[in-house]
Amino acid sequence: MNGAQRDPAARGRATAAVLALCVLWPLLQVAQFDPAALFAPANLATIGGFLATFVPPETGVEFLGLLAAATLDTLAIATAGIALAMAIGIPLALLATRSLSISQLGGRSRPAGHVIRGAARVLTLVLRGVPELVWALLFVRIFGLGPAAGVAALGITYGGMLAKVYAEILESTDPAPARALLAAGSGRLAALGYGLLPVAGDELVSYTVYRWECALRASVVMGFVGAGGLGQLMDQSMKMLNGGEASTILITFLLLVMAADAASAWLRRQVA
Repeated sequence: MNGAQRDPAARGRATAAVLALCVLWPLLQVAQFDPAALFAPANLATIGGFLATFVPPETGVEFLGLLAAATLDTLAIATAGIALAMAIGIPLALLATRSLSISQLGGRSRPAGHVIRGAARVLTLVLRGVPELVWALLFVRIFGLGPAAGVAALGITYGGMLAKVYAEILESTDPAPARALLAAGSGRLAALGYGLLPVAGDELVSYTVYRWECALRASVVMGFVGAGGLGQLMDQSMKMLNGGEASTILITFLLLVMAADAASAWLRRQVA
């Protein structure tokens, strides 16, 4: 291969690959990750025996009734949690977005505006910095076992996530229309609605729908600490070593995720 045919970026990519390997390998050692352990004969026998208990899936009428109620709980937790997250995230995003800052009009900056935006960003960091599973453990102590703990945990954690991403989306949008409205005496909500949302609305809706999908999955995980839904039912089945029930729950959850993915794709097409 002559010089004209040689890829000019090959050396850079090779260097990046070597550096990535040098960083990744020690981290894998610290994490004690050993893929070969999965293929050890004793481990394969254990895995095979465990999976064999999943066949056939449980189809009893009584269990299917419990499954339907748990599925409804999971949907309710995810949807109510996202609604609470939006109620928390939207005001925080408005406070944290520089494009909607009245204090910076005309090139002047007021200390109070910086303090408010800084406080909103710190609160956003705290809310999203604590995993929803930890919040769920706390709220199970407060509300007791059931969906209420999952809704509160999702609302707080995802409220921080929505606030951060909403603010970043709004700040990446051309601020000129919003700034012009503010300079003309408009309020922050009007500047948001007429200056930023016409451009950023689709992206905001798309991210919110994506977060709802994530909330659906997270609500199942939180069920293992008593927050209700499919996760709590799965935890009970696994503790009773009932693989057939666990198999039916997994199939139901996969179908639920597929339905949520189809619904979110439809919503994205509607707002596109």
